Amino acid sequence: MTDKYQVPAVRRANDVMLLVAAEPARLRLIDLARRLDVNKSSMFSLLYTLESLRWIEKNEDDTYSLGSTAGAIGNAFFRQFDFVAAFHREARTAAASVGATFQLARLEGREVIYLAMEEAKTPLRLASSPGARLPAHVTALGKALLSKLDEQTLNELYPEQTIGEQSTPYSITDRDTFFQQLALFRQTGIAEEMQEGVVGICCAAAPVFRPDGHAVAAISCSISVFEWESRRDAIREAVAVTASRISGLG
Repeated sequence: MTDKYQVPAVRRANDVMLLVAAEPARLRLIDLARRLDVNKSSMFSLLYTLESLRWIEKNEDDTYSLGSTAGAIGNAFFRQFDFVAAFHREARTAAASVGATFQLARLEGREVIYLAMEEAKTPLRLASSPGARLPAHVTALGKALLSKLDEQTLNELYPEQTIGEQSTPYSITDRDTFFQQLALFRQTGIAEEMQEGVVGICCAAAPVFRPDGHAVAAISCSISVFEWESRRDAIREAVAVTASRISGLG
């Protein structure tokens, strides 16, 4: 997207919101001004406007946190995906049945944004909670959705031979290798990643489809690498069945 039509003031407000979201109740006016290289008077006006609109709120110690408007917009973002409710309904049962955590995410460019999670009663805990973003190429969720894109779109997303940074020593960053893997997942309908996003965690994922056949999201199931070989087939089947039911096909 070209920058020439973008409004600088809106971009600066966005930068403030991202900083406040990342470090709630920690940053004062002077901290934000320094971080964003904005003079104090301009930052005061920006914070005053955001506060009056309830995008942020000022705490007693003069630090800032997100306000009620940000919360309302965030909730509206997740509500617009009508398959989230279906995910919770279907994945809750699946997670309890297989004893593993299920997650739901959608693709945004070269990243996946996590929308929902159903945790199993297991010591395994995942850091990718709803709202988190991860590079698509190191997640089974991202691979499942990328495998549904056409060749031109993939080449536009990944024009360089190196597709991204390694999250772990197991991450695939060579474009040719990655595209070959996507071609395989396109045939099988199930994507996998083995310790590519987090060391010690393996994952299988499948797309969720709209009635018109467009893949709008994907679900995944994650287990420890020590369980992967013995449980791989069961996890793949659970993912396929659950994704089909969320899509309204099962």
